Amino acid sequence: MNLEALLNRIPVLEISGRKNPEISEIIFDSRKAVEDSLYVAVRGTVSDGHSFIDAAIAKGAIAIVCEVLPENLYPEITYIQVKDASKTLGQLASNFYGNPSEKLSLIGITGTNGKTSVTTLLFDIFKNLGFKSALISTVEYRIADEIIPSTHTTPDVVRLNQLLAKAVEMSCEYAFMEVSSHGIHQNRTEGLNFKIAGFTNISHDHLDYHKTFSEYLKTKKRFFDELNPEAIAITNIDDKNGTVMLQNTKATQKTYALKTMANYHGRILEADFNGMLLNFGGREFWTTLTGKFNVYNLLLAYAVAIESGFHEEDILKAISTLKKVKGRFETLKSDSGIFFVIDYAHTPDALENILDSINDIRTKNERLITIFGCGGDRDHAKRPEMGKIATRKSTLAIITSDNPRTEDPAAIIKEIEAGVEPQNFSKYTSIPDRKEAIKMAIKFAEPRDIILLAGKGHEDYQEINGVKHHFDDKETIMELAKLMSK
Repeated sequence: MNLEALLNRIPVLEISGRKNPEISEIIFDSRKAVEDSLYVAVRGTVSDGHSFIDAAIAKGAIAIVCEVLPENLYPEITYIQVKDASKTLGQLASNFYGNPSEKLSLIGITGTNGKTSVTTLLFDIFKNLGFKSALISTVEYRIADEIIPSTHTTPDVVRLNQLLAKAVEMSCEYAFMEVSSHGIHQNRTEGLNFKIAGFTNISHDHLDYHKTFSEYLKTKKRFFDELNPEAIAITNIDDKNGTVMLQNTKATQKTYALKTMANYHGRILEADFNGMLLNFGGREFWTTLTGKFNVYNLLLAYAVAIESGFHEEDILKAISTLKKVKGRFETLKSDSGIFFVIDYAHTPDALENILDSINDIRTKNERLITIFGCGGDRDHAKRPEMGKIATRKSTLAIITSDNPRTEDPAAIIKEIEAGVEPQNFSKYTSIPDRKEAIKMAIKFAEPRDIILLAGKGHEDYQEINGVKHHFDDKETIMELAKLMSK
């Protein structure tokens, strides 16, 4: 693409050097520069892209986008000065790939918990309705029937536009995308045209990155602030910050709730480990999903489908055939009658939700054993909170390792233990080895007891000192439960 077309609708402060070169690729990592590429000098949290301009030119970059022009300008290189290189990168990527987000209905879901579930549910609902779609989630990227391994919750903006362009090329009409707070803060959604934005909930998470809850909230809200007037914003008004998301949005506002009056209202009529009988908008239907948090997820997916123009009867029919999302309230039952629940819950709010959902279902004759830990090199403040919640709401809590990363697992466990209330000291034990923790839970459990494995969900690895070791909660349960029955 020639530079002039690439800069369409992008505010530029100054251009110097060659007038209108042909650009082969857009790069923001100087190490990936290729012949005739355009390098965008983005200021990151660790390093400043301006320091690598010469390195990018040495590898073949023919044009440079930057906020501050270098002292020495090469006459054969085109320099484009802009106010904000990070935001410009998104606009450039969108132009380079033919503005794919304008050629399909792009739906973004943000919030602390539920993003993966809602986007995956939407992908499956719309597939059941007969439409080809793309899915960009923590678990995987899917374009129609093609599955691509996922690297980030929200990919970098160049990769994002590549994926969306491929979706357009493969005749997809919709794209469902998780929008993380990191992605919003780092302008990875810049230049994208969202038709619908959905908010799940917000609670204590990522404070290692955002530093304060106020900053985290502000970042999430920015996604809605930047929607265009033709978009639709759908928020959960049962969440105390649900209405905050809509305060400055130009988009059409819609709400959903279980507890309060809303545009989309749902009720749980019956629930057990096999599923739930629900009522949405006066219509009853059965789903194999279970847990109150899943009712919120389904209700948001339902609202998105209605706002996309589908008939409620068709949507509910599509919902009733859905299978559980991998690693989200995924249930197994051993030959000996022990129930296992595998869930990605790794925040205080998510852990409390999953425990409340299980406690709502169980008759209290069964014991609830919770195995959980906290990730290393992440938010320390949530650790004692999770220790308090798990021991308060379980018969027994086994504190173990999640992804310790570069931290000492024993130190992480100690921080979790600090939140355990004195009256619950007898209700927990600590086993740093996750496999040993699962083994102990199975030995302790009796028929009908429930073992919750929280924190890892779909993940099939444990990250220890920078190395990812294969570890899958579901595989481990199947192996150990089988051993127990011998």
